[in-house]
Amino acid sequence: MKKTVMHALLVLAAAGVSGGASAQATSTQSAFPSKPIRIVVPFTPGSATDIIARIVGPKLAERWGRPVVIDNRPSAGGIVACGIVAEATPDGHTLMVTGSNFAGSAALYSKLPYDPVKDFSGITRLGFSTTALIAPPALGVKSTKELIALALEKPGQIIFSSAGFGSSTHMNGERFRLAAGIKVKHVGYKGASDAMIEVMAGRAQFAIVSLTSSLSSIKDGRLIALAVGTPERSSLLPDVPTIAEALPVYARDGSHSLLAPAGTPRPVLNRISQEVRRIFELPDIKERVKNFDFVAAPTTPEEHDKILRADIATFSGVVRLAGLRPR
Repeated sequence: MKKTVMHALLVLAAAGVSGGASAQATSTQSAFPSKPIRIVVPFTPGSATDIIARIVGPKLAERWGRPVVIDNRPSAGGIVACGIVAEATPDGHTLMVTGSNFAGSAALYSKLPYDPVKDFSGITRLGFSTTALIAPPALGVKSTKELIALALEKPGQIIFSSAGFGSSTHMNGERFRLAAGIKVKHVGYKGASDAMIEVMAGRAQFAIVSLTSSLSSIKDGRLIALAVGTPERSSLLPDVPTIAEALPVYARDGSHSLLAPAGTPRPVLNRISQEVRRIFELPDIKERVKNFDFVAAPTTPEEHDKILRADIATFSGVVRLAGLRPR
């Protein structure tokens, strides 16, 4: 009799714990968001990462009835922005939209003010930007092969600009350098807009940046698109070849992601992830991202974490081959 009663009490207690945990998760999810949301962006306004954040942000605000503020915190490789988010309260109200710079910095630096894996919770991959190999018209080159020939003719004299050490524009430039077998100098800036200005002014001879930020300058003739960095030609620049057509060994990796501080409740992560997926299915958003050849590719939080680890491993290989790890 005593054993039967004890068993019944244990069952009821377990049910109470389970029910309490379930109720707590439901309460956490339903209470979110309870205040304005801040999306930290590691780069300057006008960069691809910034534009994507400003596409997603207003739709989140519209859906949830809470203000969504875009907070630009440019720095080398986005390290400052990452540090801010890593230390934020893990309740889903501070997020970060980032690009390949996140995995790039993780590969480049043995010591960071945060742990790129342990201090963040992945929410979703956002997608991929189509990149373009750009040069100033005054340089006089019309193709990838001509740019390589010039660099071989003037070793160490050609400069490529980027959005900062460890950024996706830096990693893409280094992969291009390795694939082409050329000696060029790298100069990093606070954002892709600054990197493009240097190319337009002729102070840098090339850069690999997103079409999101460079397309208008290409179309008005201030920049020349020598090639695109995607496996296939872009529908927006159908006459421009891919880099791989001239350099079959060239490849690019990395994507734009949405992250939160580690410890953010799983129901909140899932809710934001599902909302981002819904946003990218909206007809007006589909049309808008098509205008700059952005490929939306949202994932679950679990899928994102696997992708991030793979990107860090890939960029670590690039860093080793290029001898980039700072002393």
